[in-house]
Amino acid sequence: MSGTEQRAERKPVQKIAFLRSVDIQRADPYIQRTVRELAGQGIETRLFHTHGEAGEEDFPGGRQPVDPAVTPGELAALVTRWGADAAISISLPCENALRDATVKELLEAEGVPTVMTPLAATALLSDKWETKQLLIRSGLDVPRGIRADSDLLAGRGLPVPAYGDALRAGAARIGYPLLSKPLWDSTSMGIRALPDAAALDAYLLDPPPVSAVIEECISGDLCSVDIVGEPGAYRVLPVCWTGTAGPEPVFTFAGLRWCGPRPEADAAFRPVAARLVTLCEALGVRGSVNVDMIYSGGRYAVLEINPRIGGATTLSCAASGSNTFTALADMALGRYAPGEVHRTGWAVEFLSPEGLPPGAREELADRLDLVTAHELVIDGAGHGEIVVFTLADGEEQRTVKALEDLHAGTGFPRQEVLDKIRALLTPAAGAATRDA
Repeated sequence: MSGTEQRAERKPVQKIAFLRSVDIQRADPYIQRTVRELAGQGIETRLFHTHGEAGEEDFPGGRQPVDPAVTPGELAALVTRWGADAAISISLPCENALRDATVKELLEAEGVPTVMTPLAATALLSDKWETKQLLIRSGLDVPRGIRADSDLLAGRGLPVPAYGDALRAGAARIGYPLLSKPLWDSTSMGIRALPDAAALDAYLLDPPPVSAVIEECISGDLCSVDIVGEPGAYRVLPVCWTGTAGPEPVFTFAGLRWCGPRPEADAAFRPVAARLVTLCEALGVRGSVNVDMIYSGGRYAVLEINPRIGGATTLSCAASGSNTFTALADMALGRYAPGEVHRTGWAVEFLSPEGLPPGAREELADRLDLVTAHELVIDGAGHGEIVVFTLADGEEQRTVKALEDLHAGTGFPRQEVLDKIRALLTPAAGAATRDA
């Protein structure tokens, strides 16, 4: 049966459930636009969220808080009891993506189509080692690595006395420095630096309680890309630059995160994008996946593929003029169409750990094309305010001047952030200022 025939047989969608596991504010302002568009089409929405607060300004549809300990069966029952005709997963990180993929299985058995990657593929992509093997088979570059099994390291089950020595030999073959990453964690937490053989010895004496991937440490530019769609129709959003990779783990939001012109890197990414799309086709990805990479020496090394929307989704939407959440809704409605997405300008994101001073949000909106400014909450802890703004190519100097004027009058953004934005948008001027 063709895709067109399948769509023709679908019953009209009048109620869409959105499944969410973190604060909805991280989807500002694109989720709100999508929900309002759906309301204008007579489609009712409801947010089933297990974490965070959500008011009318956050999700201008129905909202139902759910116990964070909800099981997939219980969540599926809540969605069907409400009478959803379709559901969409917008949860993160990966453990919640797995929950939603299980909910998808249950809902689709009840005739409720759900925009989410199938459970088997979600489980594979949630496991860093399994993902690494998929990437290698797809012809993509990855950091060389070995798997460290927590049961064998702790002596649980079958005793394997040589296991530690086997890991030492594997590590020596790769070469130091190395990083240890929990097999399943996808929020940069739990990463341990292993600069030399002595550090690995200490690690093996006090191993983490979970299995891990021990892999080579590649220094370069951290970046990510979202791929949105379903088999036969994928869109690759612009690459977002999210920090610097090195021998020590760094907080994801420590520096500027941005999307803008970078011709050589963009050209180098095209064949990588093609291979990633082929892999998405093979896995049957439906919805959005987020790919983390390191760009070093003209090469992209793929670190992981997260089977969910990414932490830089707002940034990639802002830089491309697209809306991932509308694309997901179109899939739920059976009207999603293939098409290319291109960068339309700059998007810049920075963290203000101290928050925003009084009036700063209004000042930013007056001086810049402000996309969003909201509190960053991770695992229930606040980290300050995230600010995202955009500018057109050619508007770099005007934007820096506007921020300099704002800083002169308010002290915001702080000097360190202002210097980074100046160096990014006007590199020559930034260097001159630093040398003065």
